Amino acid sequence: MLRKLMVGPYQTNCYILACKETGEGVVIDPGDEINRIAGEISQNGIRIKKILITHGHIDHIGGVDELKRITRAPVFIHPYDASALRIPPDGSLREGQSIQVGTYTLSVLHTPGHSPGGVCFLAPGAVFTGDTLFAGSIGRTDFPGGSHEKLLQGVREKIFPLGDDLRVYPGHGPASTIGVERRTNPFFQPYES
Repeated sequence: MLRKLMVGPYQTNCYILACKETGEGVVIDPGDEINRIAGEISQNGIRIKKILITHGHIDHIGGVDELKRITRAPVFIHPYDASALRIPPDGSLREGQSIQVGTYTLSVLHTPGHSPGGVCFLAPGAVFTGDTLFAGSIGRTDFPGGSHEKLLQGVREKIFPLGDDLRVYPGHGPASTIGVERRTNPFFQPYES
């Protein structure tokens, strides 16, 4: 089960991902409107096992401490972005790490560029890209610790090879697919695989 809630003034995409078989789930980027997020979790009877953060910008982490208090779920973020949290994280995210969600597994892809600790989460049939890759765009790289070159490299080397049919669920805006972004995203034209 996948639910997307656009939260806060920046309309950040918060994702609730749950295993239908076990009822266990994760929340990705609870940036704001925690009562709405908690209501969605409760309404669907999901037991949140982890709170996962794609990167440490306020529009993605603004509700982390409150959601942790409500769900008692541990918080995971890449060490390079951990100082942005108001609370200490319970665990670190690293390249290649596997995260179990019920009967399926998420894999962590470290994709710095928008922030030093930016990560994406690869799930069956989808990749959650935070502010690394958007439909038709990429994340800003003019923040402290940002790197345009590293962001482009991460998308080319870690996201595009995952397969054209894979759904892309970004931190803002509509979903897409890797194939559409590889062929039409202006930041990667011309793209040669």
